[in-house]
Amino acid sequence: MTSTGTCNASYYDTGSRTANGESFDPNGLTAAHKELPFNTRVRVTNLANGKSVVVRINDRGPFVSGRCLDLARGAFVTIASVSAGVINARYEVLK
Repeated sequence: MTSTGTCNASYYDTGSRTANGESFDPNGLTAAHKELPFNTRVRVTNLANGKSVVVRINDRGPFVSGRCLDLARGAFVTIASVSAGVINARYEVLK
């Protein structure tokens, strides 16, 4: 993953543990990515409305073709309605 770009992002709200061993918090400002190191901070902006949220990578995924980020529900609802399910997003790796 490059430091900035656009992709489809979705959300998830089930699970008990994340890939880094933390308890999963569906209301947290966290996300899953296939390759970024754990604890990397990423700004995710919903291209449809300009709202953004900063998340911390603590899990692996998404495992659906065409998506690059899976946000915890708490992060997703800050920038989109849950009913949207999937959004077109801009991402920026902050650290």
